[in-house]
Amino acid sequence: MKYLIVGLGNPGEKYANTRHNIGFKVVEAFAKACEVNFSVDKHADKAVAKFKGRTLVIIKPTTFMNLSGKAVNYWMQAEKISKHNLLVITDDIALPFGKLRMKGKGSDGGHNGLKDIQAVLNTSEYARLRFGVGNDFHPGQQADYVLSEWNPDEAANLDERIKVALEFIKGFSTIGLQRTMSNWNNK
Repeated sequence: MKYLIVGLGNPGEKYANTRHNIGFKVVEAFAKACEVNFSVDKHADKAVAKFKGRTLVIIKPTTFMNLSGKAVNYWMQAEKISKHNLLVITDDIALPFGKLRMKGKGSDGGHNGLKDIQAVLNTSEYARLRFGVGNDFHPGQQADYVLSEWNPDEAANLDERIKVALEFIKGFSTIGLQRTMSNWNNK
């Protein structure tokens, strides 16, 4: 069984510790836990991990957030992975900081990365793990907020919440979407 695990974010050092790059942070932590490293590849930095008999192709698109669909589509085709084995990890301003929620389908919720993936794949039926980043911003300041760095309280709790996110990835690739949602949503 092969899975594509996609962390959304923007490439480059200036985005590394921003809320919008939590997808990158989660897949980086997962790759580290699996003792694999990322290497530069087509449209993404890519790592391949083995976990309980499964092959997990882990990518961080280098196409910038708004063109994430290009990288996702390329790697689904190149690795012959179906949309049922695709998991996209993204930031979500509709959830409070650190809240994690997995869904098997849904709208893009105004998220440009998800919007592009749905446009390129022509479907909204793929799993996504939404990582809450809160919404402590004034109207019209959303872009500045998600592209800003974590506040000290958030930074102090980030590693613990990322560890929980890793359990979602493990569950998705072993016990499946439904059981993972039952076991881990709202934890």
